[in-house]
Amino acid sequence: MKKMHLFFAFALFISLFAMNSVIFAQNEPVLYFCEKYGRNGEVGVSDRFTTGYLTVVIKNDYALDLDDVAIQYDKYNRRTGDFEYYKKFDFTVEPDMKYIYFERNDESDMEFEEPGFYRVFLLDDRDNTVASALVEIIR
Repeated sequence: MKKMHLFFAFALFISLFAMNSVIFAQNEPVLYFCEKYGRNGEVGVSDRFTTGYLTVVIKNDYALDLDDVAIQYDKYNRRTGDFEYYKKFDFTVEPDMKYIYFERNDESDMEFEEPGFYRVFLLDDRDNTVASALVEIIR
């Protein structure tokens, strides 16, 4: 009987640990894409777009505490099986921001000219990854 109680106590402990790790998995910034940011917010959220300009969105539960950031595109090379640097755009944001959208401006075209799979990163001022996501670009 004592072994049964110990087993259930151990199983309960493992269950609580597993639930705790699932809860923390949602505690990171989320990066996703839309066609543009309009008056009513995001327009055309997806992970598959035709070539052209996109808006990159970052959403988080708490302030990101960032000043100078970059959005970097890496393109998947089917011949080598690796992602390769494609382009990078610099932006300045406010440290208290929890929701940021990055779109085409005079310094950053945010364009995907070629079809393919891209890994997109939000990088801090030391080029550390804050968030990332994959997007497919088609003709």
